[in-house]
Amino acid sequence: MLKRVISPLLFLVFAWFIVTSSDAKIIIAGIAVFLIGMHYMENGFKLFSGGALETILEKFTSTTPKAIGTGFLATAVVQSSSLVSVIVISFLSAELISLTSAVGVVFGSNIGTTATAWLVSAFGLKIKIAHYALPMLIFGVIMGFSRANVYKGLGSILIGLGFIFLGIAYMKEGFETMKEGLDLAEYAMEGYLGVFVYILFGAIATVVIQSSSATMAIIITALSTGQIDYINALSLAIGANVGTTVTAVLGAIASNKNGKRLAVAHFVFNIITGITAVALIYQLKDLVDILAPMLGIAETDDAMKLALFHTIFNVLGVVIVAPFVKPLVRFLETLFRDKHMGRGQPKYLTAEVMEIPASALEALRKETIHLYDKSLEAIVHAMNLHRDKIYSDTDIEVVIEKSTDKIEINIDKVYQEDLKNLYSAIIKYSSMSQSHLDEEGNRRVYELRLTARNIIEMVKDVRELQKNLNHYKKIKHNHMINEYNKLRAELITNLREIQIIREFDGEESEILTQIEILKEKSLDNERIINKDIDSLIRDNIIEPKMASSLINDVGFTHSICKKLLNSAVTLWIKDFQIQELGDEYED
Repeated sequence: MLKRVISPLLFLVFAWFIVTSSDAKIIIAGIAVFLIGMHYMENGFKLFSGGALETILEKFTSTTPKAIGTGFLATAVVQSSSLVSVIVISFLSAELISLTSAVGVVFGSNIGTTATAWLVSAFGLKIKIAHYALPMLIFGVIMGFSRANVYKGLGSILIGLGFIFLGIAYMKEGFETMKEGLDLAEYAMEGYLGVFVYILFGAIATVVIQSSSATMAIIITALSTGQIDYINALSLAIGANVGTTVTAVLGAIASNKNGKRLAVAHFVFNIITGITAVALIYQLKDLVDILAPMLGIAETDDAMKLALFHTIFNVLGVVIVAPFVKPLVRFLETLFRDKHMGRGQPKYLTAEVMEIPASALEALRKETIHLYDKSLEAIVHAMNLHRDKIYSDTDIEVVIEKSTDKIEINIDKVYQEDLKNLYSAIIKYSSMSQSHLDEEGNRRVYELRLTARNIIEMVKDVRELQKNLNHYKKIKHNHMINEYNKLRAELITNLREIQIIREFDGEESEILTQIEILKEKSLDNERIINKDIDSLIRDNIIEPKMASSLINDVGFTHSICKKLLNSAVTLWIKDFQIQELGDEYED
């Protein structure tokens, strides 16, 4: 009740402040326009890159130095650490990258965020940037009408840059006008007391605005107009970095365990960096004064010197923390561990993962493999077999001979309590992913959904097999037991071959060839078993009723083997063109 009253009241006070203060209104409008620009740039790069950013983050993060470099470059180019974080969390959840690589990208991303300070200080304050903003907005809107994602993305980037430049212009104008009535520089504070006070202001501003880039833009424009003292501006920059830890923690609350772990890594990095920067603030200020002339920065250009300071202390933070990435990762892996996973709960599927095409497809593939493994356990147990024996080097006939004991398993119960939930999750999240995928991606999702359905159908097919197998074993009908052993041998043969395919590390076209050979062998075996059944009927060894059950079960077995092989094509052949070639063979 109190919250319902306080929120509208605060909003009304804020609205009154904006209406009555023309200077503050311009500055706040500039912040709002700047944030809109950041949003447009983020969405623009999503469309423009066409998945290139995801590919780069996946392929160039194998070592910590590579991950740091990739995180830096990606964030500096797209001007959005949040976009990079979303992709990294998605890839981590789909196991496309390791936690070590993800932490490296986050560290590099912190350095990448300093590019905004360089953009604002180098361009936003040196030229009449608003004049360039208007053409960018015009061409950006025109490109936005294109049907091609590349042009639409480029249009959004131009609109974003236009709004960012306009926002800087508004903020600069607001601070210049404010100085005529109120000079904030009069409230400058010296010494470490001033450092801590302004760090607090910078952190609060970042938490409120939810963007360290926007906070840095405010600091630089205020500094350039003389509204704040240089040393206080350095403290505000440190505070902006510290404030991002609160933003990261707040964002991680609703995230999955990977998002939470990265938020902790971000927190550790920024706190260590902040403490180091505070302890060495005057030494770093002197270092900036030494390096500035070497980089062509004028002695009086405090805005550019602030951008250099911002970069130096973030790089220093990476240098200090990077050697301890492995111990940090070991610590992170002890946090936010899954509680005992309920039956039928997905391992890889989350709403965050579905937003990024590459991670969505990989997560759906791995979840379908998860369904495959759990279903396979039910199938082999229904046939009174154990997986450790199936995948051993023991001769198949010996495995069959020794696997005589009945294994108690209720297929219907397993399906209802375990497999059905997992299958439903695959259907749900595959539907969620489709709006983020292109035509080929949606075809891939369709194949995975079809495979998941086939896996469930295999489980249903084995129910009749299980019932008849156990019935004839119970009455000790040796001829029928012998025929069912042939079906069990057929299943073991295919499962062993599929395991080889699963572990194969060669050309995927060879996998397809092997699968097609197995399909032909399965058809031949079906014909041979049916001929054997005909002989048993003619010789009056089995009754017609038995024969009909056996013939049906031969069909079920062949159906299971066929679906196993088709599933192998979808799950372990990643090249979609080779998959489609397999579909042509099937036709």
